[in-house]
Formats: sequence, C-alpha cells, structure tokens
Amino acid sequence: MSIRAFSTAFILATLLGCTHPLTPKETPAPTGTLYDYQIESSNGVPYSLNELANALSDADVILVGEWHTHPGIHLFQAQLLATLSARYPATALSMEQFSRPDQSVIDGYLQGDFGESVLLGKSEKWPNYASDYRPLIEIAKTNALPVIAANTTQEIVRCLAAKGEGYLDTLPEEKRRHVANRLSSEASPYKEKFLSVMFHGDEEKTNNQYLAQIAWDDTMAESMVAFLAENPNDKVMHIAGAFHVENGLGIASRMLARNPNLNIAIISPQTQDAPLPNDVKDYRLIVNPLPEQWLSEEEMNAAIGTMRHSRRKAPDCS
Repeated sequence: MSIRAFSTAFILATLLGCTHPLTPKETPAPTGTLYDYQIESSNGVPYSLNELANALSDADVILVGEWHTHPGIHLFQAQLLATLSARYPATALSMEQFSRPDQSVIDGYLQGDFGESVLLGKSEKWPNYASDYRPLIEIAKTNALPVIAANTTQEIVRCLAAKGEGYLDTLPEEKRRHVANRLSSEASPYKEKFLSVMFHGDEEKTNNQYLAQIAWDDTMAESMVAFLAENPNDKVMHIAGAFHVENGLGIASRMLARNPNLNIAIISPQTQDAPLPNDVKDYRLIVNPLPEQWLSEEEMNAAIGTMRHSRRKAPDCS
C-alpha cells in the first residue's frame, strides 16, 4: 500500500474569515496558492461561480466534497454559499462537522440568543472550526439561513467501530435518535470502494469500521431528507469529506434510497492532473494539492504513533 493510500486508510479508520456574503465576478484559475480554485463540469468545461449557481437552479441538494483544512476548498464553500443565498434565499446549510445533539445550540446561536463562545463550548464542533467553518456559519447567520447539524456523534461512530451493529440495540431511545434509523450495510459500489482502502485482514474489524463509516453517511442523508420533507421548497448545500460525496456513492445514494425524486448535484475536489471520468457527473473543483504529509514510512509511522498516543480516552461503549 502506498503512503498516500495508507494515510487515507488511517484517516477513515480513525473516523475520527468572513461574516458577509462574497460574490466574486469570476472564478480564479489555480495558480501558485492554495486559495486558488477553478470549477469545471465533469467533461472539463469551465464555469464561473455565477455560472455554477445558475446550473444548480434545479438542484434540491448540492453536496460539496472537501479535503479537510484545504484553504481553497473552504474559500469556495463560503463563496458558493453566499452566492446561493443571494440567488436562492430559501437555502439551508447542512454540515458533517456538527452532530444532531448540537442542533439546539446552533439554532440558539443563529437566533442571537448567545455568543460564539457558547456555541463552541456546548457543541461537538471540529477543532478547525475557527479557520474553516466559521465563515459558513456566519454567512448563514447574516442571511437567516437554517443550519442542519446533520451528523451522528463521535461516540456512536467510535463505539460502532469497536462493537459492531449490536451496539445500537444497547442505546437508550434518546441516544438512538442521534444516528440514522437504518444503516445501509448491504453490498454496493461504495462498500467495495471502502473495503479496497480499508481491508487489513481482520474481516470483523473491517466490517465494523464500515458500519462506523455509513453511520455518518446514513445519518447525514436521513437528516437532509427529513429537513426537505418539512421544507420542500428549500435548497440544501451540504459539506462533507470528499469520500462521503464523490461519484454519488456515499451520501447521495442513501438520500435517493429515502427519496428517489431528489435532484442531487455533486461537487468533488480534484487536482488539475486528475483524469476526466467517463461515467461520473460530478462538477470538478480544481485546486492545488496540499503538501505531502509524510515523505517516508518512518515519518508516517512516527506521526501515527503520536496521534494514537494523544487521542482522547475511548468512550464507554458498554
């Protein structure tokens, strides 16, 4: 397995600003910085940001994949949300980065009931909130957009990975509502893709890790489908890791299983040298690559060892 592939596997296995609308006239092409990006159709036709917003007019859901912490991708997300909210006021933001128990505190912050310190102190926010997700929340607040805390909790994800699906039967009713009612664990192209990256010889462990993965996908899908059932005239922009989004294999397939009438558009990050796909309809968000994390297996193993040592105490899954 290559170092790049192994780093992806490790991330999956672990499962763990601006405050005003931005409306650029044209989309910058990637040059020499990590903030530059370019939008293309699946067959390489360039789009400006405004042209993309026009193309998304009929979409019920826009899934925007990200490489977490990539400056250009997070800039694009903020600019796209601002553009959509100006063009389509009935737009909601849905986020992988908040879990269902966070919904009430997010609603309170958006309504002006308290300041940001309360939002951050009482939610399961990601550690890169201030640099990468604050702009999205502030755009939503400024424009009175709903925000969907779409994900399940880190505790449930970690316990599924450790205990398997039977763990869900041990949850009290209140906690059981924090994860999708149904997990789609059957054979699928998404499962094949996950196993091709993750399988390491222990079938039970790998299957449990897949359950943890789809707990995210199914919960995010269920959360958005439920929101749209109550708000059928709204458009939802959802942000999540690229693996959950690309090629429609993760979240999109689970949304369509719940509501096959949804029109879902997908935007996937790629580098300029990525080959054009033959049968994938994702819009391409072309960005410059992040720096290589490790240049040798020794660096990689040392970094993984440090991360494991510093990881928080495992939750009680009994």
